[in-house]
Amino acid sequence: MDAIPTDAAELDYSDLPPLMLAASSDAAMARAERSAAASGIRVGARMPIELAKERIGRQISATALWVELDSDRGGAMDELLHQVSRDVASGLYAGVVSATSNLLDPVAAQLESSAVEVIIDADDAERAAALAIAIANRARPTRANDIVSDNNAERLRQLSEEVSRIASTLARLSTGPGAPPPAPESLPEGDVPLLSAVTVRSVIRARRLRARYFREELFADPAWDMLLDLLQAEIAQLRVPVSSLCIAAAVPATTALRWLKTMVSQGIFLRRADPHDGRRVFVELAPEASQALRRYFAEVGQVAAI
Repeated sequence: MDAIPTDAAELDYSDLPPLMLAASSDAAMARAERSAAASGIRVGARMPIELAKERIGRQISATALWVELDSDRGGAMDELLHQVSRDVASGLYAGVVSATSNLLDPVAAQLESSAVEVIIDADDAERAAALAIAIANRARPTRANDIVSDNNAERLRQLSEEVSRIASTLARLSTGPGAPPPAPESLPEGDVPLLSAVTVRSVIRARRLRARYFREELFADPAWDMLLDLLQAEIAQLRVPVSSLCIAAAVPATTALRWLKTMVSQGIFLRRADPHDGRRVFVELAPEASQALRRYFAEVGQVAAI
């Protein structure tokens, strides 16, 4: 799902409380200020990452907090992101975190709330869209009519519906044709077909070869690519961090993160904290999704499941 340009002039933020900006450097703050100006929302506070947590606690009212990261600020960054995740989940304000790709894992590890909009190496259109979506999500239902026509909100709705369809399909496949889905523990282990990592890797390789002959965006299917990558890792007993899964999705990182967030919310993927590194989380298939994929490969047999 690629970002669609949003015309900030169509969104009226004049009656909203101000936007707070927190940044890891002067250059990062300048980028955040440009995004705020382009969106037409006034800025009420500007602060470095190290002072942001304390400053937020003194803010009487804010529409959103924009966090701009172009370098790793260590514990101060982690603490701020953890607080932002809690505050956004509680509805205190909307949240947007804009970061560079090298910070994807530490950022994802701290943001447990799916309501925080995360953008990676984003262009101006993605930045404007992220702020609009974050504010719209917080304002529902009171301001839903103001945002309902926004193309990005519509695309996110379509994404959610598509993932819901995938979840329903996986639930059916995990129990075989025509059978109602039982609780996961009721499915005997022996009923799950065996599958080799070589088979899954060959499918992944075949999908990548298409880019030699056609534009890659013609075949963008991040949900399927993520499912295949996690299945291959599960068979090989490997753990997959968020950054690696976003690469496997073969779409821009911001798009991959939105798919990942939705797949987690639908129960298709599971997040697991790294027991050895508090700044990293792993992603794995939910048991039902794993069973469904294995049955799918068993049914297609020698047919290339590309």
